[in-house]
Amino acid sequence: MTRSRDVADTQDNLGGAVAPFVAGKNKIINGDFGIWQRGTSFSANGYTADRWSCNFSGATGTVSQQTFTPGTAPVAGYEGQFFLRLATTVADDNSRIEQKIENVRTFAGQTVTVSLWAKADSARTITLNPYQSFGSGGSADVSITGQTISVTTSWTRFTKTFDVPSVAGKTIGTGSFFSLELLHAPNATFTLDLWGVQVEAGSVATPFTTATGTIQGELAACQRYAYVLQPATTDPTPYATGQALTTTRCITQVQFPVTMRVTPTLTVTNTANWFNMTSGYLVAVANTLSAYRLTSINASMDLSVAVASFTAGNASAFGANGSTAAQLLFSSEL
Repeated sequence: MTRSRDVADTQDNLGGAVAPFVAGKNKIINGDFGIWQRGTSFSANGYTADRWSCNFSGATGTVSQQTFTPGTAPVAGYEGQFFLRLATTVADDNSRIEQKIENVRTFAGQTVTVSLWAKADSARTITLNPYQSFGSGGSADVSITGQTISVTTSWTRFTKTFDVPSVAGKTIGTGSFFSLELLHAPNATFTLDLWGVQVEAGSVATPFTTATGTIQGELAACQRYAYVLQPATTDPTPYATGQALTTTRCITQVQFPVTMRVTPTLTVTNTANWFNMTSGYLVAVANTLSAYRLTSINASMDLSVAVASFTAGNASAFGANGSTAAQLLFSSEL
């Protein structure tokens, strides 16, 4: 079998390593902050941009989506659209941004290189802090000695290399992961901008690429951990079909675009703005909305109203109306 010249030359030049732009080398999902299913501004602890969680640790602040002016992204030839901004207005105790990479076996016993672009409102010290979590029922977490970077007011790429411990002799439980935390020095207000985060095997930082290498692939990778239904307009937006069980209750099924990591939990926002439709007409606004049954591939939604509005046995459509904040969040995050 003959390799193509491009692939052969690339591999030979790298001593047999994967090519620098090959999808899959970067284990950080959404490292370019292109996917924001949950929203674009957050002021509480929890998930923000897809796969990225924030802990304000006593501070008051926001994590927000910021947009690059065309031509100002930090890498020539890679026009990133968005970056993440963490800004605090009340002094904190080590505010942090974190991504948990599924399965603690990832990078176990290997040398890894972390790279990212960052800038701040003034000179700041940030700590890159990896650790291994062995999950529920597993061994105790293993911390890896953190390393600091000195961030300035200009976009700069920083790289640090870490030796990840072996998992030999450890008990690996449910929901294990390898984590990268970015911690800010405590007891100070600050603004920190991040883009192009990459964690890869080896001791050299290669050119940045997203985990999958495509826009759709990155969205699908994010949807393994979170899937959001949220209308773009206030017009009626049907999402699923089903059947009325009684005059006050109908069941519809939401099909997930990808299989989720585990059976998700459901968070419903603005319950009153979810509705049932029959024959194309809005016939009732939800009084209660919950999951009747959840699996990793779909969800049966139970919509009930106080005033009889359905015809038992009739087909129905389920959706949102009147608010772009009517959100269903299915989460199977680590």
